[in-house]
Amino acid sequence: QVDVAAMVRLFGYVDVTDTGFIVAVLSIAFNPLFWNVVARWEHKTQALSRVFGSPRAACYCLGAVILLLNCVRSHCFTEAMKSQPKLEGWDHHWTYYSGLAISAVGTLFVISSFLALGFTGTFLGDYFGILMEEKVTSFPFSVLDNPMYWGSTAVYLGWSLMHASPAGLLLTAVVAISYTIAVLYEG
Repeated sequence: QVDVAAMVRLFGYVDVTDTGFIVAVLSIAFNPLFWNVVARWEHKTQALSRVFGSPRAACYCLGAVILLLNCVRSHCFTEAMKSQPKLEGWDHHWTYYSGLAISAVGTLFVISSFLALGFTGTFLGDYFGILMEEKVTSFPFSVLDNPMYWGSTAVYLGWSLMHASPAGLLLTAVVAISYTIAVLYEG
């Protein structure tokens, strides 16, 4: 059973009306919505491929925009955490190193996913007609589905623990929910 009182105490540290927190939530929700809408639009119209002269150039451009948006999201996430109070009981070495370990595992999943898929496989190349020869089943895909999404979520979870941040934990939940919706939409 979940101790609701502990959750209420934990999230009592979070000011959800703070502008930085709201901007972080919006940037987290925007990213997967943006890339899914643009990729589906491209698949139906090939408009980006025509504008950029080739599907590959268009995919690389969209990938660059997605990377930029991810940097913005991470910055907003970090700024929202920094503007909110820390959880004093978690501001210890064991929490920091636990968060570091979780972030390291998440980073392993993100990087190994990218290496397994390549740039166009990672950044929606299939919507541009750039198909892989076969489905990737090697690590990390042999361990879990959507390892880039869950690896990214783990990075944010670890980052939140490293900063003893209840706001970061709540924002990590928003990341997980956004990716869960994206997986349902993409599936």
